[in-house]
Amino acid sequence: MSDASAIQEHMEVIGADGVPVGTVDRVEGDRIKLTKSSSGAEIEGAEGAHSGHHHYISLGLVAEVEGDQVRLSATAANALLFEEEEDG
Repeated sequence: MSDASAIQEHMEVIGADGVPVGTVDRVEGDRIKLTKSSSGAEIEGAEGAHSGHHHYISLGLVAEVEGDQVRLSATAANALLFEEEEDG
């Protein structure tokens, strides 16, 4: 995992396959909170339960932080399987 302090608000979260996962709202503890409007918005089949509210990605899935992007070690579709709700 990369240095969590390098992750900033409004960075784009990208799966290992280059598909956008969402936009960083902020880092909370050991998770990245995604903005409501971006949570699963770009991923096919992510509508419904995965849209319209905050989702969280574990910092353990972060492969690197470069420029304005957070790249995950999992593909976007697989990252969805690891997404958490607010209560964990």
